[in-house]
Amino acid sequence: MARIAVMGAGSIGCYVGGRLAAAGADVVLIGRERLAREIARHGLHLSDYRGGSWSQHPAQINIATSVTAATQAQLVLVTVKSAATLAAGEELARVLDAQAVVVSLQNGLGNAQRLRQHLQAQTVLGGMVPFNVLQRGEGRFHQGTEGELEVEAHVRLAPFLAEFERAGLPLRQPADLPAVQWGKLLLNLNNPINALSNLPLKTQLSQRAYRRCLALAQREGLALLQQAAVAPARLTALPPAWLPRVLQLPDLLFGIVARRMLAIDPLARSSMWEDLQAQRATEVDWINGEIVALAQSLGRSAPVNARLVELMHAAEQGGRREWSGAELLAALTAAL
Repeated sequence: MARIAVMGAGSIGCYVGGRLAAAGADVVLIGRERLAREIARHGLHLSDYRGGSWSQHPAQINIATSVTAATQAQLVLVTVKSAATLAAGEELARVLDAQAVVVSLQNGLGNAQRLRQHLQAQTVLGGMVPFNVLQRGEGRFHQGTEGELEVEAHVRLAPFLAEFERAGLPLRQPADLPAVQWGKLLLNLNNPINALSNLPLKTQLSQRAYRRCLALAQREGLALLQQAAVAPARLTALPPAWLPRVLQLPDLLFGIVARRMLAIDPLARSSMWEDLQAQRATEVDWINGEIVALAQSLGRSAPVNARLVELMHAAEQGGRREWSGAELLAALTAAL
């Protein structure tokens, strides 16, 4: 049985697990039947924004549709959507050895705690994937933005570090993972804006009206984090507090600054856009919804992020899915 299992092999799971397998790690991908059939037919073809490319023939890939494939795994990477976290924890609890290490590589902030509700004997660690992965069909997965995997520091990760290094995906172990997760969430507040623009990330961010929408959402989040005495980590060339100001620069000036902030290639799109196109429920409640929940805990409101949550849920139900920057900015401004 595999040494490393990826529970919930979608875009992130197939990319991370595929990179590990391509570097020689013993990996099993556990995913839905549809994706298992796709990979069994086409194999895995991974690429990144720097021009990297890794391909595996179907016979080289260990993919399963049942959690029993993780029975003897020593490390489990959980990459299911946040809404499925509790169910994944319950399933894993039935098959994992008590010595297994489980890492949540999911959006949002509280998924490791949710997993621990069922995985009380195992070591469960929080983690974060800072980069974007686009599922392009026929077993193709593309990393469109830069960043390194971040995982809660723990001595029990030591036996696996070399395998991630060989795969070109080194595990960073920050002293304050929640600060890193909040820093990532501030960037991810753009996900519904990107989804509703129906544009590639780079194209969307090149337009000032959409950036002003993101600036409103980030400014709201930053004010609430300050009140909660939470200092989000710096994940780009600029401190988080500077981001809303820079986003409002004219297009030409922003283009100059953006090249130094974060590498994004023309193929990159948000996972929320991908879910919307596939008619799946999005993770907006675990991204912009986290800002709304934080506001409620402080006795305040977060009208901009609440409105983005509403618009995404409406889009999921067949509502409007394509907004110009000016139209979306007007809708968010009206919520203030």
